[in-house]
Amino acid sequence: MDLFKIFIYDTSFDFMLEILLRCTAMYILVLIFLRISGKRGIRQLSIFELAIILCLGSAAGDPMFVEDVPIIQAFLVMCTIIILYRMTTWLMMKNKKIEKLLEGEPLYIVEHGMLVISDIKKEKYSHDEFFAEMRQQHIEHLGQVKSALLETDGCLSILFYSPQDTRWGLPLFPKSYITATVYETDRFYSCMYCGMTQHLQHLDQVCSRCDHIGWAKSFNSPHA
Repeated sequence: MDLFKIFIYDTSFDFMLEILLRCTAMYILVLIFLRISGKRGIRQLSIFELAIILCLGSAAGDPMFVEDVPIIQAFLVMCTIIILYRMTTWLMMKNKKIEKLLEGEPLYIVEHGMLVISDIKKEKYSHDEFFAEMRQQHIEHLGQVKSALLETDGCLSILFYSPQDTRWGLPLFPKSYITATVYETDRFYSCMYCGMTQHLQHLDQVCSRCDHIGWAKSFNSPHA
C-alpha cells in the first residue's frame, strides 16, 4: 500500500491555491442558487446548513473511491469550506443587511383569514402547496387562521383564532374548494384566489380585493 499516493500523490502547492479559489467560487455559487431556489426549496434547513452538506459531501466522496484523488485535497477543501462558513455566519451576526440578503426574511402568507397575495408571489408559493401544508396541520378553512408566516427555513408558523373568534373562510379541502354554482342570498362566499369572504350579490361578482372571479362556499367551523 502506497501511503504517499493515498495522502499526497501529485498535489502541488499551485494546485492547493487553485483548490482554495475553486472552493470559494463554488461556495458562493451554491449560496446564490440556494437563495434563488426560495424558502420552500430548502425546507427546514438553513441555506448554510444545506451548503455545508452539499460541499462537504462532495469533497468527502471522491477520495473514498477515486484512486487519483489524494486525501490531502479533500482535507484542504473541507477546511476551506468550514472557514468560509464561519466567516459567513460571523458577517451575518455583525450585519443585519447581510443576514437579510443571504437568508431573506419571514413572509406573511395569511393575515386575518385571507391570503397575502403579494408575499405569496415573492416566493412563487402555489395555492396547492400552501393548502396541502395547512391541511397537514388539521386546518379546514382560512377563517381558522389569524396569521401564517413562512419562516426563513421554509417552515410555516401558524397562529390560530380562538374558537369563539373563528371567522367564515375559504375551505382548503378539495371537495369543498370548488366553484359555487348555486347562489344563496344568506350565505358567505370566499374568493378562491385571495380568500376574501363576504356576502355576494351574484356569483359572477368580481372580488374587490384581487379582481378575480370565482367563489367557494365559506366555512366557519372552529379549529379542533
